[in-house]
Amino acid sequence: MNILAIADRRPQRSIKKLVEDHDIDLICTLGDFDGADLQELEGIEGIPKIGVYGNHCSGKYFESLGIQNMHLNTWDFNGIKFGGFQGSVRYKESPYAIMYTQEEALELMKDFPKVDIFISHAPPYKIHDDPDELSHQGFHALREYIDRCHPRFLLHGHTYPPEEDWEQIYNKTHVVFVTEEKILKLPL
Repeated sequence: MNILAIADRRPQRSIKKLVEDHDIDLICTLGDFDGADLQELEGIEGIPKIGVYGNHCSGKYFESLGIQNMHLNTWDFNGIKFGGFQGSVRYKESPYAIMYTQEEALELMKDFPKVDIFISHAPPYKIHDDPDELSHQGFHALREYIDRCHPRFLLHGHTYPPEEDWEQIYNKTHVVFVTEEKILKLPL
């Protein structure tokens, strides 16, 4: 399965061209965009589009671009189950930012079912994050979810780990950091 994952920064190349050149089966958006950044998605049909909002998103553009919101939802695609969680750890008070306290995230994720591929904006705690900087701290809930359910992959954006660490395996889960665009050829 070829997945085009997009996070945090508008892709350098045309999304339509990326889809054509790489025989993309699925498009995943991982947050921190506004609708204009992803406007090309409106014209892409016949390829499913799923996503989660980031902490800097308006939370209002998925429907117009044909993106299925995966926050606390699951979805089956060709026998592969996807799930997701939006936003980041709350590091400031803002009525416009999509953020959760660690406790809120734990409560929301406590009964989330097992999926094969989990998409999120923020990473799991102590994987690709900066645990000492609240604004780039990962979620304890996502780390506990990996420990409990062992998804095959977790894709996220939000943070900026060193490039040599963009893909890690934690407790049998491939945790993949995405910025701009990344083509993932997943052996499923």
